[in-house]
Amino acid sequence: MTKRIVFTGGSGKAGKHVVPWLKERGDYEILNVDLKPLDCPGVNTLITDVTDSGQVFNALSMHFGFDGYEEPGGPKKVDAVVHFAAVPRVLINPDNVTFQANVISTYNVIEAAVKLGIRKVIIASSETTYGVCFTEGDKDFHQFPLEEDYPIDPMDSYGLSKQVNEQTARAFAARTGADIYALRIGNVIEPHEYGPFKTYAENPPMRKRNAWSYIDARDLGQIVHLCLEKDGLGFQVFNATNDTITANQPTEEFLKHWAPNTPVTRPMKGFEAPLSNRKIREVLGFKEEHDWRKYV
Repeated sequence: MTKRIVFTGGSGKAGKHVVPWLKERGDYEILNVDLKPLDCPGVNTLITDVTDSGQVFNALSMHFGFDGYEEPGGPKKVDAVVHFAAVPRVLINPDNVTFQANVISTYNVIEAAVKLGIRKVIIASSETTYGVCFTEGDKDFHQFPLEEDYPIDPMDSYGLSKQVNEQTARAFAARTGADIYALRIGNVIEPHEYGPFKTYAENPPMRKRNAWSYIDARDLGQIVHLCLEKDGLGFQVFNATNDTITANQPTEEFLKHWAPNTPVTRPMKGFEAPLSNRKIREVLGFKEEHDWRKYV
């Protein structure tokens, strides 16, 4: 049975890969909600400002395209919402604008979804919640691996907005019983962006802010697909990263040298990514397709 999915931010860096992946691999009808159109056959873009609650309510209760008018009875119900729309990092807008836009848009999307009876919402959280990516100065992580029970402590406007969004999601899930999954997305790598990885491996300090981890944009598509197909988990946080560290040494050996002051709280076998995707592999069955070593 075809699922109707509203995807906010499908025209962005990650979304422009995830939406086509979903369209090709899943039985989905997708409406992209964004300020810019997406070039993806079969996916209409509804130009929408998601910081405006009224626009969001309308976007989640409209026809996806002209074919919707072929049958009477109004727009069909949406099955799930994927919310990627956001100011994507610091230093694009003033900090207060970044925080305000990201927090209110997420509130608007989740509120509209649950009040319209949509029982599945997937939101984009971020690796920045772990507190090092946009830190002031050189800050060590509290522990490795970085897993979903880590005491997140961002100090920047972007990471803080994502931390607040996770709490918003938790509150709505508790209130309504909806499934709301927050993806702590790692550094998104598009297919053409693997060139510098050899340099990353040769100069480890370059990747500390990303915890020597990443997510291929196409593998992120698989993760979103798995979330769409897995029901009944309530509120969940998942790290959305690939399997392995962006280094040439095994992880524990690497961290002993490059992060000597940070404790390792459990065995990390082989080249496991410090921003660990263990939960998403064990709970959702994620199997990466795009190890960076295939492209370097």
